[in-house]
Amino acid sequence: MGKTAKEMTVVKGVDLERYMGRWYEIASIPSRFQPRDGANTRATYTLRSDGTVHVLNETWSGGRRGSIEGTAYRADPASDDAKLKVKFYVPPFFPIFPVVGDYWVLYLDDDYQYALIGQPSRTYLWILCRQTHMDEEVYNMLLEKAKEEGYDVQKLHKTPQADPPPEEESAPEDKKGIWWIKSLLGK
Repeated sequence: MGKTAKEMTVVKGVDLERYMGRWYEIASIPSRFQPRDGANTRATYTLRSDGTVHVLNETWSGGRRGSIEGTAYRADPASDDAKLKVKFYVPPFFPIFPVVGDYWVLYLDDDYQYALIGQPSRTYLWILCRQTHMDEEVYNMLLEKAKEEGYDVQKLHKTPQADPPPEEESAPEDKKGIWWIKSLLGK
């Protein structure tokens, strides 16, 4: 393109307590390692007493539930920018070394019902919602916001979500080939 991309605008003053809980992935620019048949992808955030956030990411693929857990924390505790770092230990069952990624809140409605999440390289993008489905009008507004921030929204894939969503215990764990690890390591 020739021109330098402008700095992304992030939300300021996010109330982490209100942000906690379960979010459903409505669409994402997926990692190339993400299973093509991945469905019911969701994230559950729990605030810890030390101010960090416990992260549980889950997806269902081929009838199996894959998950990874990590920790999120403010990139700069002195700033009110909604720029978080998320640290996952890889592999999750044998924590040897951490993989850290950026989690920037680019848009969040006043009621904390839907959010647009990106990161500075503009490689990944997530549209999250408290419900398993999102109104088309809201979805299109978030697409426009993503475009304004320099994202190629043609790369977005909608994530199939069951209604009601599956329970954790309803599927066997995917113990081998956990794609979260591959996508984090880029292997």
